Amino acid sequence: MGDSQTMSSPSTEPPSQTSSSTTKVVVATTVALSFISFWRGAAIVLSDMASTMFYIGGITEQAIGKAAPWFILAVMLYSFAVRSVYMESCSMFVRGGVYVVVRDALGPLMAKISVSALIVDYILTGPISSVSAGQYLGHLLNETFAKLNQPYHVDPPLFAMIFGVAVTMFFWWSNIKGIHESSHKALRIMQVTTVMVVLLLGWSAYTLLVRGGGELPPAPVLENIRFTHESLGWFDGSIWPQIAAVGLLIAFGHSLLAMSGFETLAQVYREIAYPKMKNLKITGNIVCFYAVMSTGLISLLAVMIIPDDTRPKYYDNLIGGMAMSLEGNPLLKYGFHVFVVIVGTMILSGAVNTSIIGANGVLNRVAEDGVLLKWFRKPHSRFGTSARIIHMVTALQILTILGSQGDVYLLGEAYAFGVVWSFFMKALGVLALRFQRNDQEYKFPVNLRIGGREIPVGLALMTASLLLIAIANLISKKIATIYGIGFTVLLVSVFTVSEYVNRQRQKRKDKGLEQFNLDHQVEVTSDTLEARPGCVLVAVRGWRQMEHLRKVLEKTNLRRHDIVVMTVRPVAVGTGEHDLADEQLFTSYEQELFSKVVALAEKEGKHVDLLVVPAVDPFDAMVQTAHKLKASRLVSGVSAKMASEELARRIGLAWERLPDPKHAFSLEIIATGRESMFVNLGPHPPRLWPEDVDRLHDIWLQLSSEEKLGSRLHHRDVVGFALKKLEQELQGDGKAEVVRRLEDDLSKH
Repeated sequence: MGDSQTMSSPSTEPPSQTSSSTTKVVVATTVALSFISFWRGAAIVLSDMASTMFYIGGITEQAIGKAAPWFILAVMLYSFAVRSVYMESCSMFVRGGVYVVVRDALGPLMAKISVSALIVDYILTGPISSVSAGQYLGHLLNETFAKLNQPYHVDPPLFAMIFGVAVTMFFWWSNIKGIHESSHKALRIMQVTTVMVVLLLGWSAYTLLVRGGGELPPAPVLENIRFTHESLGWFDGSIWPQIAAVGLLIAFGHSLLAMSGFETLAQVYREIAYPKMKNLKITGNIVCFYAVMSTGLISLLAVMIIPDDTRPKYYDNLIGGMAMSLEGNPLLKYGFHVFVVIVGTMILSGAVNTSIIGANGVLNRVAEDGVLLKWFRKPHSRFGTSARIIHMVTALQILTILGSQGDVYLLGEAYAFGVVWSFFMKALGVLALRFQRNDQEYKFPVNLRIGGREIPVGLALMTASLLLIAIANLISKKIATIYGIGFTVLLVSVFTVSEYVNRQRQKRKDKGLEQFNLDHQVEVTSDTLEARPGCVLVAVRGWRQMEHLRKVLEKTNLRRHDIVVMTVRPVAVGTGEHDLADEQLFTSYEQELFSKVVALAEKEGKHVDLLVVPAVDPFDAMVQTAHKLKASRLVSGVSAKMASEELARRIGLAWERLPDPKHAFSLEIIATGRESMFVNLGPHPPRLWPEDVDRLHDIWLQLSSEEKLGSRLHHRDVVGFALKKLEQELQGDGKAEVVRRLEDDLSKH
């Protein structure tokens, strides 16, 4: 497909071509997805949200004192209500990005503020996660040096700052290349994290049993809250914190950070398998229950297990402090501490990647909504990703890390702004849409009907509670307010100017480009395109990578095979629960791309059908389209990101994910200056090397000379027997040896 897996599109203008009549382009309005189970959906959300367990306890206790765990536990229970807000938001069929959705519900200014709060959330997720991981590693290094009686010592904040920059740069490069995390990887990380959580909870219970119990944190009442000057912010010196309701609200606001990452629940909704709403509810319940059992209980047990006089030095690595304060063999405790740090580094570093992907996705969608200049979306010349947005997000994250000087508490205070305001704006938008729409598959509980009109009492109270928490945070968190408002004003200004410029440009039609007749279809079928079964499907993305299309046009006999040219309309990961509007599916880039396609087809004097398919994973999109069209061959160009063999493997894995019965077809990867690579997808007779055919025949000759076998033995029997023998070895203890021998054999080819 040229760069078939790119998530952005080149904007360099191709040579202009025109035609006397408009060409039909079929635009699929349903995103091509590979659906995931609710377990994998929960793993993706928890890979972001569960990372807070590593830093929330220390941050909150510094702000409000020893009663902090009760408020963290309350926030985890409160997350069940936030889950319901996101479920109602997902249940509505709304097309357009977050800007369009909020704009239609609350107006353009609120929409820009909503997007800005979400971006602040993502920008700060990376720094707090990477710096927290660096703190854990720094303290572990110092502990290791002490156990080895070495004089070395690292400064944890400085080490955390350097480590945070390094991790951010690593994932910057990964995102520039367009390599995103998979649900499989998220599931594996959460499985390892769960092992750590279970061991920690079990060992903590044993410790308390050996010690004859432990002292619970003081009750969550105003008398037991210990605010500092920093945690009161502009409340300091006023009478407000002395009022019980206000004091508890401020304390709760300082703990709300425990729920950061919950917005990922909306992003996985599109990919959750049918029945979607039922599975989304299960996903949300798993996430909330896991958060209570991990973040909530671990914060509580940390106060009970780590002595009061030593706990302050573990504020930046609270779980590491728990590991070293458990009862048991010192060597085992040290080993468990190492395991905790490894798990923490994995999940916290993963959150850095999630933050870059999320911010990139939201800003790409904002650009699609016309509120960000197209300049920001100009892709990387080699990898085709939206490099300028990734550069900008990464630069802001690195500046934030350097500005924090490795202080997790400082980052946590700033981070709270984006978290609480993004939650509030989401709830406010859902509340407004409740009065404008009636197509919600799920509604936030407690709804009264008065005089034939439904009053969303529960949702209104939820929105009001989030507003009060947001206001409390606005006044009590000086750093968060200054940083958040300053950043929001900057973003809103950029969005406003960009929207004006885009509106002016929209008034001027693109000249010199083919004008297309768009036919939006929910499903792509051979009837939709009028393409016969057995057609050749050609995937294109970059207008400079058209050599494979030119070769297909040259050698294809249209009497036998129709030609369908498709492009994948990237739907970036992390853009939220709403699909693109119909008018957003065919942009100026697709117009430029297909103008070039039409020019090539006209030059060869051949007709092609044009197709746009929106998708998160381009491999799934290509394979699903070939399956639906019953294509005989899928043709792609080479990729700048991976070798042709790896490209073929990825497409083959996408074929395996198709529902049964699977349509078999061949894959051709065409590279300039060398022979095409052909791969048959699905079960098929292998193309044996001549020496393998000779070897098979020699074995048959030897065995067929045996009197007991004789004429009953055929070549297929030899192959079948060898395959059964290989299968037995793979299922037994000999798998490693088989893999090693195969690897050696492959290296000889």
